[in-house]
Amino acid sequence: MHLLKQTRTKRESAPAARPARAVTWRSLMLGTLLVPVNAYWLINMECIRSSAHPTTISILFNAIFIVLVLSLINMLVARRRPGWALTQGELMVIYIMMMISSAIAGHDMIQVLVPMLAWPFQFPNHASPLFVDKLPKWLMVSDPEVIRGYFYGNSSIYDPKILAAWATPVLMWGLFIIAILFVGQCINTILRKQWTEHEKLSYPVAQVPLEVTQGTYEGKLPRIFKSKLFWIAFGAAGAMDIINGLNMYYPSVPRILVPGSGLSYFDLGTLVATKPWNAIGWTPISWYPFLVGFGMLLPVDLLFSCWFFFIFWKLQRVAAVALAYDIDPRIPYVSNQAFGAYVAFFLFSLWLSRKYLADVWRCAVGAASSLDDSEEPIRYRWALLGIAAGTAFLSWFCTLVGLSWTIGILFMLIYFVLAVAITRMRAELGSPVHDLHFTGPDWILADTLGQRAFGGSTLIGFSILYWFNRAYRCHPMPMQLEGFKLAERTRSSQRAWFWGMMFAGVIATGAAFWAMLHLNYEYGSVAKAQHRFGWESYNRLAGWLVDPKGPNALATGAVFVGLGSAFFLQYMRTRLPWWPFHPLGFAVASGWEMNLVWMPLFIAWLLKLLILRYGGLKAFRDYLPFFYGLILGQFVIGSLMNILGAILKIPTYQFWQ
Repeated sequence: MHLLKQTRTKRESAPAARPARAVTWRSLMLGTLLVPVNAYWLINMECIRSSAHPTTISILFNAIFIVLVLSLINMLVARRRPGWALTQGELMVIYIMMMISSAIAGHDMIQVLVPMLAWPFQFPNHASPLFVDKLPKWLMVSDPEVIRGYFYGNSSIYDPKILAAWATPVLMWGLFIIAILFVGQCINTILRKQWTEHEKLSYPVAQVPLEVTQGTYEGKLPRIFKSKLFWIAFGAAGAMDIINGLNMYYPSVPRILVPGSGLSYFDLGTLVATKPWNAIGWTPISWYPFLVGFGMLLPVDLLFSCWFFFIFWKLQRVAAVALAYDIDPRIPYVSNQAFGAYVAFFLFSLWLSRKYLADVWRCAVGAASSLDDSEEPIRYRWALLGIAAGTAFLSWFCTLVGLSWTIGILFMLIYFVLAVAITRMRAELGSPVHDLHFTGPDWILADTLGQRAFGGSTLIGFSILYWFNRAYRCHPMPMQLEGFKLAERTRSSQRAWFWGMMFAGVIATGAAFWAMLHLNYEYGSVAKAQHRFGWESYNRLAGWLVDPKGPNALATGAVFVGLGSAFFLQYMRTRLPWWPFHPLGFAVASGWEMNLVWMPLFIAWLLKLLILRYGGLKAFRDYLPFFYGLILGQFVIGSLMNILGAILKIPTYQFWQ
C-alpha cells in the first residue's frame, strides 16, 4: 500500500507531457508562403474562371489537396531526413491556415466585399441619387479612373494612384475582418472544452485531413492508402473526371454522364409545368461521388433529415400555391423559418452547456470553479473581455456606415448567434452545407420590423454590411474551432494555436485583397470574370428607399414557426429513441446549396443504412477507405485539372458547381 501511494504521488507530481510541435516557425513560414498561392488559386477558380467552387460546401477540396501534397512530400522527406519532416501538428496548422485563407477569400466574404466598394459609382441605378452622396466614401473607392480598370481589366493594381485609392478601404475593412476572426476565436475558446472534451463532438469535417496526414511524418503511407478499396474508388472517381475533362477538348472522347458534375442537370421541375406542382421550381438530380463519400462520415439521422426536409420544403411551396397564397411569392417564407431553426439550434447549444458556462463565468471572475483554464487557448477572463471589446469595436464600425449604436450591437449579436449555431452544426454533425442565403441580420431586421422603422442611413448601413451576410457557406468560425480540435488530436498547445490562427487571419486577409484586386484589374470584373456580386445589395437598397415596406407579420411569424418546429423536433428526438427527424436537417435543407447535394446525401444515407443493417459497424469501418477514395479521387484530379486550366488559361471540367 505504501508503494502504491508513493507511485501515485510521483505520477501526480510529474510534470505534464510536453506539447507536440505544431505552431512552429516552419509551419507558420510554409503556411505564409502558401496562403497567397491558395487565395490566388481560389479566386481564379471561383471568381474569374468559374471552374469550381470549393467554398460553397463545408469540405474544401483546395485545402485538402494542398495538405495531401505536403503530406506525401513530407513522407519522402521523413524517409531520407527524419529530423526535417513536419509533424502531423505542423501539417494541421498549415491545413487550417488554408481553410481560414479560403474562408476570407471565398464566395461569401472578399468576393462580395470588393466589388461592392466600387459598384454604385460605376453602375448607378435609378435610386442612386437617393443614396450615393450618403455612402461613406472613405471606406469605398469612387474615383472613375481608378475603378474603371477593376471592372474592365487590362490594368494593374500596382499603379501608385490605384494603390493609394484602395489603401484606406482595404486597411479599414481588413481591421473589421480581423476583429470578426478575433471575436469568433474568443467565443470558441469559451465553448471548446464543453464541446470537445465533455460532449465529445465528432468533428466529421476534420477527419479527412487527419486521415491523409496520418503516419506520413514517420515516413509511412496514410493507413487508408494501403487499402485496395481506396484505390478502386480513387481510380473510378478520378478516371470519370479525366474522361469528362478530355471530352471538353476532344468531343470524340465519350463522356460519362454524371449529372451535376460539369454536365447538364436533369431538373425534376421540368416534368411538372402546371400549378400547383410547378412550384417546386429548380430541383436538380445530381450525383457527386465525393459528396457520397463525405456523406458516409455523417450520422444516419442527419443524412435522412437532409433529403427528407428538402422535399418537405418543396411541398410547402406547392401547398402555398394550391391554397392560393402565391400572391406573395415569398410565402411560405422558407428562409425566415430556417433563421428561426438556426436560432433554436443556438439556444439548444446554450441550454446543453448552461452548467459549464456558469463554471466558465466563475473561473473568469476568480470564484470557486471546477474548471482550469491554464491550458485553454487564452484565459476565460481574457476571452470574455475579448468578446466584449471585439463586439464593441465591430458595433462602433457599424456606426461609421450609418447604424446607431443600438442597431449596430443588435446586428452583430444576431450575426454571432448564427455563427455559434453554424459552428455547433459543423462540430456535432459535419453539416455539408450551411448557406442560409439572404437571411442575415440585415434581411431579418428590415424584413420583420419593416424598412419604414429605419431611417435611410440605417438602410444604407445594412446594405454596406451585406457582404459578410449574403450567405454563410464558408464561415470562418467553425474552421477555427476545428483548429482547436486538431490541436487536441495532435496533442499540441491550444494557446499557440490561438495566436497561430490569428496570425493566419492577418496574412489571409491581406492575401485575399491582393488576389482579388490583382486578378480583377487584369481580367476585369464585368469584362471576363464570372461572378459580379456588387449589384445585389444596391438594387435591394433602391427598392427599400423607393418603396419602403412596413412590418411584415407573415415574415415575423415564419421565424417563430421555424423556431417552434426545431424545438418540437429536438423534443421528440430526446423523448423517442427511434425518432428519425433531426432539427439540423430541418434547418439546413432549406438552403439553396441543398438543391445540389440532396441526391448524393440520399445515396449516402441508403448505402450507410444497408451497410450498418446487414454488415454492422465492422463492415462499415472496412468500407470506409472506399468512401475516402471517392472523396480524394475527385479532389486530386479536380484540383490538378483546375491548376492546369489556370496555367494554360483554358476552360476546365467543372466537377463541383
